[in-house]
Amino acid sequence: MKMEFGIYSLGEMHSHPLSKSQTTFDKRIQDIIEMARYADQQGLDLFGVGEHHRLDYAVSSPQMMLSAIAQITKRIKLTGLTNVLNTSDPVRVFEDYATLDLISNGRAEITAGRGAFVESFPLFGYNEQHYDDLFQEHLELLLELNQKSRVSWSGHHRPSIRNADISPRPVQSKIPISIGVGGTIESAQRAGELGCRLAVIMIGGVVKRYENLVQTYQGSFQGDKPFLSIAGHTFIRETNAEIEREFYPYYAQYWKHLTSQGIGGAMGAARTDIGFITSKESTLFVGTPEQIIEKIHYQQELFGHQRFLAQVDFGGQPLEEVKKTIHLLANKVMPHFNI
Repeated sequence: MKMEFGIYSLGEMHSHPLSKSQTTFDKRIQDIIEMARYADQQGLDLFGVGEHHRLDYAVSSPQMMLSAIAQITKRIKLTGLTNVLNTSDPVRVFEDYATLDLISNGRAEITAGRGAFVESFPLFGYNEQHYDDLFQEHLELLLELNQKSRVSWSGHHRPSIRNADISPRPVQSKIPISIGVGGTIESAQRAGELGCRLAVIMIGGVVKRYENLVQTYQGSFQGDKPFLSIAGHTFIRETNAEIEREFYPYYAQYWKHLTSQGIGGAMGAARTDIGFITSKESTLFVGTPEQIIEKIHYQQELFGHQRFLAQVDFGGQPLEEVKKTIHLLANKVMPHFNI
């Protein structure tokens, strides 16, 4: 079975952990665009970028970023990873991605999520107490917009639509829609029941703890065929010596920042944990190409997923370091699965 391989960025504005140099918004945006161009050149299948509305992240509009990327790439698929759907108007989201699909000649996808932060609720006039209800309602409307060019709809949180034209229509008959989840069983079940794809973002710990989530999705799926992506932090080097020297400062910087924002805890890895980190049981895709191949094979046996997604630029890594992981993923890991 052919497996798709992609990369994604959340656009964090982290300083370099050693030099303490801080990037700028324009530099970060240009680096993300170059990551996508390079991934396309290397033959990867998908590029994603996340949505945040905070000064410690550079990207608030994945649609704008992906439209720019579409103009300098040829074949790579393009998705928000994720779009924060509970505080976004689904009509605007669909029409943006339909436009992206036209610009890119059929390469657009949507990955919807609920988000780890809540700043977008007051920013766009939504009530945080309706966190899950908003997501459910907006998702159901988005799926209907994807099916029909003229829609009548009513809900609780958004004004009704009566016989409205939904324009433009995409190149694809339907834009692929995934639900991004970090570990919530209910979200996986919802994705299955609605016939959506599922993208599981693994943050830390052991791989097996996600097995029940995947089984719930597959067991509840109603549609043609389930489609599963597995995503996580990825850092690849040729040798273990390089990994031990280079990985930890970036990962420590990433975790330190999360903790400072009140959504982290004790960091999930220490230098002495490198044996576990590079093992197949770890959710971190850190290792040599051979170790990453072993990890993905192990997870294929557990999950049977069709796509692997790598977050490659965490912790303030400069672009030249990020490109090392992209190159090894495309040229040493991906060919092993797509012979």
